[in-house]
Amino acid sequence: MPKIKEIERTPNPDAMRFVLGEPLTNGVTRSFENSAEAEHDELASALFNIDHVINVYYVDKYVTVTQDGKEVWSDLLRKLAPPIREATPQLDVEEDSEVHATREVQDTDDPRLQQINQMLDEQVRPYLLADGGGLKILGLDGNRLKVHYQGACGTCPTATSGTLYAIESMVKRIDPELQVISV
Repeated sequence: MPKIKEIERTPNPDAMRFVLGEPLTNGVTRSFENSAEAEHDELASALFNIDHVINVYYVDKYVTVTQDGKEVWSDLLRKLAPPIREATPQLDVEEDSEVHATREVQDTDDPRLQQINQMLDEQVRPYLLADGGGLKILGLDGNRLKVHYQGACGTCPTATSGTLYAIESMVKRIDPELQVISV
């Protein structure tokens, strides 16, 4: 059973990150935006069964839970802790191949998308993970790069403004014509 070492606030006031004593996954990222997506994941399903939970994101020793903003954190944390403590490590689970980029992006021969994904892996995703979230590339529509924030970043006001602007600045070094939009 994973031991909860710490509970950390994230930049998103509606998300908390649990730091565990041992990993739940071996580097595999799991991201769920609703209970239907989580139906085959024991931990995520248990967390979505708790009122007010709207997003579950976990990788290695970190579990981020986002709520709808209608519950007091002290009450909600008491409900979230038991399923996290009871979670079974999934050290043999395979990565969702589309957790960071759609199949279209992964299979592209567009060098811009390849460079952007690598840049995000090296310069953006580690920082988003430290704040309890992630970023998925959905595709390129003309000169519009569509991205989707995950975990705590999904409903965070900072992600949809400052972080998005920073990502767009980095992307413009690859192609000055590109615009980044969050969906």
